[in-house]
This record gives sequence, C-alpha cells and structure tokens, in this order.
Amino acid sequence: MLELRAANARGIADLGWLYSLHTFSFGDYYDPDQMGFSDLRVINEDRVQPVRGFGTHPHQDMEIFSYVLEGALEHRDSMGTGSVIRPGDVQIMSAGSGITHSEYNPSAYELAHFLQIWIVPDRLRVTPRYQQRHFDAAEKRGCLRLIISPSGENESLSVYQDVRVYAGLFDGAEQFTLHLPENRYAYAHVARGSLELNGQYLSAGDGMRIRNERELRFDHGQAAEVLVFDLRPQEPPSEK
Repeated sequence: MLELRAANARGIADLGWLYSLHTFSFGDYYDPDQMGFSDLRVINEDRVQPVRGFGTHPHQDMEIFSYVLEGALEHRDSMGTGSVIRPGDVQIMSAGSGITHSEYNPSAYELAHFLQIWIVPDRLRVTPRYQQRHFDAAEKRGCLRLIISPSGENESLSVYQDVRVYAGLFDGAEQFTLHLPENRYAYAHVARGSLELNGQYLSAGDGMRIRNERELRFDHGQAAEVLVFDLRPQEPPSEK
C-alpha cells in the first residue's frame, strides 16, 4: 500500500534567514496525523541564507543526519568536531546522553539547501558520536546506494536503530528495483526532480508511506534525487 505525503501539504517555517518545510510535525507546525512514520521522526527541508544558521543548541537520545543538496553546512559540536559538509556528504550524529552543536552556512553569497532527518534510536543514553562520509554521484546513479545501516555495512554510516537508508539518482531510462524483506515498512522522499515509484508519479518534496510492498520500482526519473528508508513495521504513537 502506498500513501502519498504531498509536498504542498508540508508545514512551513519562514524566519527570513531560514525557510524550512516540515514533512512531519516539528516546532510550531503540529498535525496529529503527521507525527512521523515508524522510527522516522523528522524530515525538514531547510534553506539557510549566507552566513546564517542554527546557534549552539542541545539534543539528547536522537539519531540526526544531514544530507546536503546545494551549498555547504558547517558543523561544530561539544565533542570537538568541526567539519563542513557539501553535496554528496552525509553526516550523522548520535546525540545519546547529550550533545550541543551548531550548524551554519559558511558561504558569504551561496544558499545552503539540505535535508535534516531525525530517527528515533533503539537505545538511550549512549555515548555521543559523529560520523561523516562522501558518496560520489556515480555510486548513486541509476541505483539505490546504502548510506546508513545498523552495522555500517558496505561502507555506510552506522545508526542505533533497525533502519537502512538509501540514496539514488535517476534520469531518463535509468531504473532500479529495491527488494524489501518480508514484513517491513518503507518511506521514500524525493529531494529534487521527479520520478515514478511503482507507477505513481512523485515530484520534489513528495513523500510516500509504504506498507506491505515487497518491491519498490523507481523509473522515469527527471533529474531526480531520492532517499528511501527501510523501516520496522510499526506506526508512530497516536497523539489524537
């Protein structure tokens, strides 16, 4: 079963320096029907103006990763990590027992456009950790490249949860089928461009909740970039 989460139904936060679109409830945007999906809690599409960003703030017991689409994002945290991530880079931070960090657009003229994604962990109060890796476009071209997994398999980044995240680029005749294990959910998010998922058209910002499907077929892409989450078969807690 496929359930569309349309791009134009997302929550909006416009702070001038930040323009953010919320797939699920976040900050001042609240919808009891949009509290996440399985262990996927947040997908925010953020655009940050030059030399602006998120000042130092705390997190605890959450797996947080950033996926840059355009520009750059400078990260600093209380573990002493300092890095700049650019398109193709994936950054994941396990907040665990507690961490503070900041995220800034270091450019004087270029917009930073990225996805910030939160995954609920399967354990609490772990020692915080930071990971970062670059995935070349060639690794994602016409296929789904594993970028995050529980055990860090195939040179992916590790996450404290039974979830696997894939990234793919599709254009023209490129097509790929992801075979899901039995009794799994999935979520697909189109970061940009457009494509078809099992014959259903999706454009930039659209998402799809997926239940009881064993095969996910991606094709008819037009400059498409997509993230796919292989998730545990559970619904998020109801807040109605």
